[in-house]
Amino acid sequence: MQYSYLWLSLGLAFGVSAQQSGAATDTRAFTTLTGSLASEVTSIGTSYASNGEQVTFTLTSNLVNQDSTSRSSGSSSSGTGSITTTSPGSTSTVTLLLGGGAGIQTLSIINGTSTIYPNATATGTSSTSSAAQPTNTQPCNGWPEFCNRGYGNITQVTSHNAFFNIRGNAASNQAYSVTQQLDDGIRMLSGGVHYVNNTLFSCHTSCDLLNAGTLESGYSEVAAWVRTHPYDVVTLLIVNSDFRPVEDFVAPIQNSGLGPYLYEPPYFPMRLNQWPTLSEMILRQQRVVIFMDYNANQTSVPYVLDEFRHIWETPFSPQNAEFPCDLERPPQLQNLTEAREEFMYMANHNLNTAVSFAGTSFLIPNTASINVTNAAGNETGMLGAMDDTCERQWGRSPNWLLVDYYDRVNGSVFEVAARANNVTYDRECCGYPPTSGGEKARVGWSLLAAGLVALGMCLA
Repeated sequence: MQYSYLWLSLGLAFGVSAQQSGAATDTRAFTTLTGSLASEVTSIGTSYASNGEQVTFTLTSNLVNQDSTSRSSGSSSSGTGSITTTSPGSTSTVTLLLGGGAGIQTLSIINGTSTIYPNATATGTSSTSSAAQPTNTQPCNGWPEFCNRGYGNITQVTSHNAFFNIRGNAASNQAYSVTQQLDDGIRMLSGGVHYVNNTLFSCHTSCDLLNAGTLESGYSEVAAWVRTHPYDVVTLLIVNSDFRPVEDFVAPIQNSGLGPYLYEPPYFPMRLNQWPTLSEMILRQQRVVIFMDYNANQTSVPYVLDEFRHIWETPFSPQNAEFPCDLERPPQLQNLTEAREEFMYMANHNLNTAVSFAGTSFLIPNTASINVTNAAGNETGMLGAMDDTCERQWGRSPNWLLVDYYDRVNGSVFEVAARANNVTYDRECCGYPPTSGGEKARVGWSLLAAGLVALGMCLA
């Protein structure tokens, strides 16, 4: 198998060359269950958990940096709270509306410390007063309109295999670094994870084919970005390729520096209308949401959420450019009304092509069609058309639009998301200027040379 993947890598290097010439540990309290989940959630093989009743979590103690407002109180907030950010040392005041009748908060930022003040005259966002109501002045995830929207009521772009951005490797799914992806507007980062030599790595199919480094190093890059962007909520989707127990992920997550920002839900599972607003998550500094597809156990690790108890997906790894918006995973979710009213959902809009080399078959992004696949129009195969199809079929747009090479074409994927959110996308995208063809060709040949060296070492 080692030689097979080596030759596979060499073949990819030839193909790419030709194509291109054209942290601290979190110590805050965790949550515990008020009862046992044993009677509610049962495992189906090693993949999916069955649907059961909703379970309420309780806090063992108050979370740090948690303000005193309640989303369900329906009244103005009272008291003050504070959160610490690493924003520049200037003084400014912004307004964040919590939504859900929870009131209005004014946030004063002085030398990087954010202090929350209730508006004494506010009666909640549901007030019928004729007085002029304040509006958000600080964007949340890019738009002020998102601040008082629930986390489950926003369409966002997902970077498929976000960490697989190794230039010159045809198994990559993205062109830019994770930091650049976040800068450009990506708000969910997905990625396959493999377990090799007692370490979790971000690898595509096999670490011999594409190894983007350890999961911890990748998440450290995310944590660094989150620390310097205090008004953004970022979601991570772990693709647990080797079906490892969730406890294996605790150390890399905590050691990466993400710990202080992790969101822990009050219920399992969270229903569509129960998610907090972005403002609430921001003010509480619970700005990183982690989902895992297989073997999540929220009793053991409450901040790694079971994806398929909260999100369903359209057909996975599609090779069909029609991109149907049918529910495929989890297969046991047969109640379409429940899927529509209680779950978020993800539209997998990453067109693949099958490749076979040295007896090994795998899928790689269909880059030849990427300009059509990621387009904002309504023609067959375009992302805009899939969003329209999904909206007609399910009564609402997808929560997540999963794409390869999000930068193609000129921010069109963000335009589709903005249209679904009833906001306007008028920004420049994406990343740094493209590399010249000659430089790209040299990348491909350098990979080939590296592969030949590796082959010589293996045969020595």
